[in-house]
Order: sequence, then C-alpha cells, then structure tokens
Amino acid sequence: MSNQIDPLSNSLTIQTIQAIDNLDLSIMQKHHLRILAHCLQIFKMINADDISELCNQNPLREWCDNQSKKFDDKKFSDLFYEQLKSTANKLDTFSRRIGKRIKDLEIDDLVLLVEESEKSS
Repeated sequence: MSNQIDPLSNSLTIQTIQAIDNLDLSIMQKHHLRILAHCLQIFKMINADDISELCNQNPLREWCDNQSKKFDDKKFSDLFYEQLKSTANKLDTFSRRIGKRIKDLEIDDLVLLVEESEKSS
C-alpha cells in the first residue's frame, strides 16, 4: 500500500481512510493509525527537515497557533502542540530505528508502529 496522504490538505484522503478501514486491525489500532497518519501529514505539510527543527524552531508551534485561531482558544493550541510534539518524537524514534526520515514514512510504516505499540503495552 503506498502513502495516500494529500500534502496540501489538513485531512486524510477518502482513499487513505478506506485503506485503513480495510486493514485487518482492531478498531483501536485503526483509530491510532488514523491519528498517526493525520499527524504525519501535518509534519509533512510543515516540511521541516528533521524533528529538532520541527519542535525547537517553532514551525510546529506556529502551525498550532494558526489552527487555534479558528477557535479563539489558546489552551487548544497549547494542548495540540504538546500532543503533536509527543507524536513527532514517537515517529522520530521509530523512523530512526527503521532507517527512514519522518517525511519518508508511509502508511505501511505506521501500521508496523501501531502493531508494535500494541505488543509492548
């Protein structure tokens, strides 16, 4: 399965959602996979070269702040930023382990991460 994420959109494509729904995974694994895929799409859209640039030089913070303007809610921005930063760190650790950069991860890689996460919990 190839990466079906649309880098110009904030949401997953219908094809990606359907591909995830058709996987032989539990409901929770599919939900986890959709969240990871959405976060990965955001990181690709921000287009930072590496995780330290993404989390330390403010492109992620700026992106979250811009999203929170829609709701006029600074707490949302702070919480969203912390969640995305945590996910970025998780994806960074995983991507290094499998020898890829975050922006080169695909849905198949995320499936592996979700399956590994369930085994370790």
